[in-house]
Formats: sequence, structure tokens, C-alpha cells
Amino acid sequence: MRRIFLVLTVSLLVLGAAKNPRQAYIDKYYPLAVREMQRTGVPASITLAQALLESGAGLSPLATRANNHFGLKCHSGWTGATFHKDDDQSDECFRAYPTVEDSYRAHSDFLRARERYNSLFELDPTDYKGWAKGLRRAGYASDPNYATKLINLIEDFQLYRYDEMAEADIFSDPVVVEAVEAVEAVEAVEAVEAVEAVEAVQAVEPVEAV
Repeated sequence: MRRIFLVLTVSLLVLGAAKNPRQAYIDKYYPLAVREMQRTGVPASITLAQALLESGAGLSPLATRANNHFGLKCHSGWTGATFHKDDDQSDECFRAYPTVEDSYRAHSDFLRARERYNSLFELDPTDYKGWAKGLRRAGYASDPNYATKLINLIEDFQLYRYDEMAEADIFSDPVVVEAVEAVEAVEAVEAVEAVEAVEAVQAVEPVEAV
């Protein structure tokens, strides 16, 4: 998990901070969306569009302070960390996660586990319009224009192309390849430093008398 996070972080640095914040968010997190699509069947385009919309491209307080990129509220039975903020009502309870990857996994599991979303998984995986409209009908968000906003994001940023991507394709992306190489270099340095630290400790340990 740590390695995946490092790859995503380095990918963003490789892409540069001058890029459109939404496009930078997509380039950073699309591997998580593709991975979740392969794991649970939630289209990557839908996952990315919801994350963009709900988290303000990762810049909202809920995203930056609670790693919650999908606006998931506590609901009954939630025993994890929480974050409170005003939403439809004042001081509402939202879930907080240790990492962004945890938020992505929780989003997929949330849709999979609730009966009101079952019909979505009967749709063609590339039917992002059907998914967007179905999420709105099922009550994922109260905004009457929620489906339209998702569809516009998917089409404006061509997120539908990720719906036909396999997890293996991620590592053929030049940006990700460069990021992986950078992470491997960091890991190699850390391994050497760890060995040197052990050797240094052993060198100063007193020798027991025979």
C-alpha cells in the first residue's frame, strides 16, 4: 500500500503543479479507480467523476483533513474516525480515513453492499450515463443535477477511456513508469541506509566477556 501511495505521489510531481487541478487529480488517482473497477465492478469513470465532484479535486476540507473523497457520511454502524462539517444539515458526521486509498476502497464497498445500488451492477460497465442517472435516483446525492454534473466531468475529461483499461495497463503509462522507477530508487536507498544503521549499532554494541 505504501508503495502504491509513493507511486501516485511521484506521478503528480512528474506531471507538474502547473496542470489544471482537475486533470492533475485524475492523473494522480486514476490507477486507484481502475484498480477498484477490477475489484468491484464500479466503472473507473464514475469513481473519478464522483471523487472530482465530491472532493473538489482533492482540495476540499473533507478531502484534505479526513481523506474522504466521496462525501460518505457516518450512517449507523460506522465505528471509524469521524469529521464533522455542515452539509444538508449543520454539523453532520462524515467518515475519516487513514489514506486516500482507503477512501476509494470504502466507496466501492459502499456501493456494492447497499441494495439500492444493485441495479447499477447489471448495467454495461461502459454505460457511464446509466450509472450517473442511477446514482442520482438511488439517492447518493440530493443535488437534482448530480447526474448531469457527473456526465459532464466524464465527457469533458474523457474519463470513459479508463473504463476499458486493465490494471496492467497502468504500468505502461510513461508517467507511471517514471514514477515507479523513482520509487524503486528511493526504496533502494532506504534499504542501504537500513543495513548501514544495523551495522552501526552492531559496531558499538559491547562484546560480552567469555
